Amino acid sequence: MPKLIHEQQKTAFKELKETFGWKNVMQVPKLRKAVVSAGVGKMRADKAKITLIENRLAKITGQKAAVRGAKKSIATYKTRTGDTVGYQVTLRGKRMEDFLNRLVHIALPRTKDFKGLTTSSIDEMGNYTLGIREHSVFPETADEELKDVFGLAVTVVTSAKNKKEAHAYLAHLGFPFKKN
Repeated sequence: MPKLIHEQQKTAFKELKETFGWKNVMQVPKLRKAVVSAGVGKMRADKAKITLIENRLAKITGQKAAVRGAKKSIATYKTRTGDTVGYQVTLRGKRMEDFLNRLVHIALPRTKDFKGLTTSSIDEMGNYTLGIREHSVFPETADEELKDVFGLAVTVVTSAKNKKEAHAYLAHLGFPFKKN
């Protein structure tokens, strides 16, 4: 049985204090939030498909998705200011931990040809962003609903000070990074 993220956070100080020279438990990075977003893309014209994306995001995350509108009109893409271009869900606390547990232990191993997460997606402020090509890797989406598959992006925001701290912390939590 894999350890849950909540349990791993409690042991992070003991495991990582020598690596980074931490003297206090408060120096350990913490998970701040997880942001899950999906763009509507070419489905923008079909209201039923937009509703489908919104409902599936709500099923996957356990929270209603917020609409993201176009910031300005672009004639080439046939968008007007305020048109729906995507949905976003910001998770914190228990919901975030539950979502990340499902992501790390269930969804990522179900992705096709999964060989591990890349460390290059960690930014200098300690945040990690990953893209998932098919939303159907989550168990909440039923198998008979596979005709309209969309991708989503997950950003995990941590309080880590740099890239190295974030990588060590997320690896300790159980994120399956590629071995270099």
